[in-house]
Amino acid sequence: MESFIRDYDKILKKQRALESNDPLDRLIAVVNEAKERIRTDSSSVTTSLATLGKSFKTVANTVSDEQKELQSALSKFSKAIDKKFTADTTAAINPHAFDNKEKVLQKTIALHYIRQGNFEVGDMFAKEAGLTIPDSMRHQFMEMFEIVAALKDNNLEPALQWALRHRTELEKRSSTLEFKLHRQRYLQLLMTGQKQEAVAYAQKNFGYFGTRHIQEILRLMCSIIFMDRIKTSPYADLVASNSSDDIQHMFTRDFCSLLGLACDSPLYVSLTVGTQAMPTIIKMASIMKAKKTEWSQQSELPVEINLTDDTKFHSVFACPVSKEQASEENPPMMMMCGHVICKESLQKLCRGASNHRFKCPYCPTESLASQAKNVYF
Repeated sequence: MESFIRDYDKILKKQRALESNDPLDRLIAVVNEAKERIRTDSSSVTTSLATLGKSFKTVANTVSDEQKELQSALSKFSKAIDKKFTADTTAAINPHAFDNKEKVLQKTIALHYIRQGNFEVGDMFAKEAGLTIPDSMRHQFMEMFEIVAALKDNNLEPALQWALRHRTELEKRSSTLEFKLHRQRYLQLLMTGQKQEAVAYAQKNFGYFGTRHIQEILRLMCSIIFMDRIKTSPYADLVASNSSDDIQHMFTRDFCSLLGLACDSPLYVSLTVGTQAMPTIIKMASIMKAKKTEWSQQSELPVEINLTDDTKFHSVFACPVSKEQASEENPPMMMMCGHVICKESLQKLCRGASNHRFKCPYCPTESLASQAKNVYF
């Protein structure tokens, strides 16, 4: 995969280089140069036009060669991917997965465009699909992307104002966004040599956060001593290169949280999970096809899909006795010995036991059902 990533980066750089060096701009420059020569020397019209024709041809050939080179690289990259990934995905495809769910899928796509800041594309898609996107949601995400754009330009003021307006809601969620923004502004002042302004800023804004962030505030204040050589000091982590990206991610996460939404759009999460699960599903489908068997369960897969931590949103407990997932009606119960099984399995063990005492299915310990405690995830 690393070789594919390197090749992709090379193609992307080549494409961006072509975009930045627009062929139309080059042609316009050639025309303007010819116009200037004709204007200053009217007797050179024929020569200038001939030169213009040659220049046009040279630029056109250069552009054609550059495009051919890019298309050749794309073609080789595509063939390399096809050669590497030869698995047959047709067995894992369900053509009826979105039957009667077209509107749900269309709304998910439209909202994804809105949440990614592609407002014009989202509006056009929603219009063509006959959907209505709430203006309130659109305006909220427009505000979010305006603040994110300011953060990318190292302008923290819009984000600070937003965090101050929502201080109560952020504190209820134990968010540290407002303090991190003040911390970043303080470091900006220090890094630009404005030590007195930085100290005044800290005195004005850090007092509110003293009880919760006192240790970090002390480090920030002590870092002034090492500011001339901070990258080789014990405070080098304060000016880490990824601190700006962390602030942007934290702001986006908290902004969406106040709207009752996840940081990433449902479409992005679905595609990410699907990509992670696809190899296992393809292998399972191939085995079932070879054995001519079918899976009848509608709500679960016959194999476990290992997902990354950022795509896990709640804990799931499967009873080691019944192999069923826990639910509100059938919660996990921890026995005296520390082993956990589901409530229904616990009740079945009690029915066949004398005096309602039963033996743990995993160790010799005996206990009563009344001694088991409900486990909350």
